[in-house]
Order: sequence, then C-alpha cells, then structure tokens
Amino acid sequence: MTGKKVIVVFGATGAQGGSVARAILESKKFAVRALTRDVTRPSALALQDLGAEVVRGDLNDKASVEAALKGAYGAFLVTNFWEHQNKEKEVCQGKLVADIAKPLGLKHVVYSGLENVKRLSGGKLEVPHFDGKGEVEEYFWSIGVPMTSTRLAAYFENFLTMWKPVKASDADYYTLALPMGDTPMDGISVGDIGPIISSIFNCPEEFLGKAVGLSAEALTIQQYADILSKALGKEVRDAKISPETYEKLGFPAAQELANMCRFYQMKPDRDVKLTHRLNPRVKSFSQFISENLDTFKDI
Repeated sequence: MTGKKVIVVFGATGAQGGSVARAILESKKFAVRALTRDVTRPSALALQDLGAEVVRGDLNDKASVEAALKGAYGAFLVTNFWEHQNKEKEVCQGKLVADIAKPLGLKHVVYSGLENVKRLSGGKLEVPHFDGKGEVEEYFWSIGVPMTSTRLAAYFENFLTMWKPVKASDADYYTLALPMGDTPMDGISVGDIGPIISSIFNCPEEFLGKAVGLSAEALTIQQYADILSKALGKEVRDAKISPETYEKLGFPAAQELANMCRFYQMKPDRDVKLTHRLNPRVKSFSQFISENLDTFKDI
C-alpha cells in the first residue's frame, strides 16, 4: 500500500460496494482495501488491477473484520438484507463492525443505512430491510463511532427486474404496479453511488454525524411509465394499485414492499440537489433506461 490513508470497502465485489471502491480509487485521494468473501472472483481481480488491496472478509467472521479494519482511516459498510432476509442477522453484522471500529479508532465510517420505519411509525409499519439498517445507524451513533449514514432512494435497477412493466391481460399496453398513488418516488442508479460516497469521504467536516438522503430525481409512477413508454415505443401505464391490494399479491416480501411504499408516501428526506452536487454526473431515469434498453427486448 502507498502512504495514503486506507478506506476499507465492505462488499467490494457487489453493485454498491464495487461502485464505491472504483470511485475512491479513481479519486486517488485514499487507498482502498477491498473486502470480499472470494478474492479469486473476476470482480475482485479487476479491483486489484485498478490498485486496490483485495482481502478476504466476511461480516459473519469477527477475526476477518478485525484484521481488515486494522490501520484503516475509514470504512464504507453495506450489508445485504436480501441475501438472507433476516433483520436480526443484518443488525448483528452492522453492530460487529461498529464494535470493532470504535476501539480501533476509525475516523470516518460511511454506512449505507435507511430509516428505522418501525420506530418512526410507532410500530404501525414494519419494513425489515429498512428497520435493521435503522437500528445499526442508531447503534453506531450511540457508541460514538464517527459515522455518516447514506440513505438511498429506490434503485432504478429495480425497473429492469422486479418492477419491469407487465403486459396487461386484457389490453395491448403494459403496466407498472407500484403502490405509490400520486406521490413521487425517489430513485437513483446504484452505479452513481460510488462518486457520492467518495465525495463524502473527501468532506468529513460537512458530513460526520449526519444522515444524508440521496436521490437522482423523484417521479410519480405515471412519470416513470411515460419515460418507459417513450423509450420502449410501447404504452406503459401506472397500474394504480393500492398498498392494500399489493400486499395481497402473495409473492415473498409483498407485505414488506407495500409498507415500504406506504413509508415512501410519507416523503422521507431525500436530497436531489445535494446528490447532484456530490455527483454532478448522476443519471436521470430517462438516461438510465436509454442505457439499458437491451433488458426490455423480451417485452
């Protein structure tokens, strides 16, 4: 490693961690220690070629986390609820990093967090993939780790997979089924997150001790549908589905995603202006879709 301060990037071969590792390497201000469970993966070797120190690390293995954080200035932490769909496990992973970062004296941890919806709603709404991250956020601050929490908007990438337009059964148009009513929903591409996190590490005095809401733009479901219609040359409409109907669709996490949209309708703080300041090249939804048109070849 060079004489630069080291930032440890957890999940460095994943979408979010990979974006962060590459952006920090590109900025050349810090050295990157990239953590992955498999150091032989092509994505791990690619980071090594870019100048990262790639080391094995597993959020379920205290010794590997401790070894990775030793001597580091800071860390970027992302946990993956959807890998195991277990809120308690995600909380344990986050708290483990906090408990190790504190005695090692890390100067700046950036955590990919979210709100504790259960607490904020007085127990009326449970969104486990938010709530666990909210608990971890609170824990970091409660034990005095210098931390910034970044609360991301919905990923534009979801529109390429689980939120892809679906052909209406009795008509020649497509529908987007997201229970948002007419409330705009914030969105961002995961690929644009790295430069934002890099900018936050470059300005600790502005961001330490804060939760920062990030969003490229906020659009209604009909506006998302209009952009898809224009790009695909096929009519896409808002299905106008209610949260009550959505949660009865019966697929895994239907209730959780309905509650997430109920929370989104409460307009949590996501700062579009700040996001564009931290990454002036952040993509709009329209740009994102135009770059991913191949994904829609089958509709």
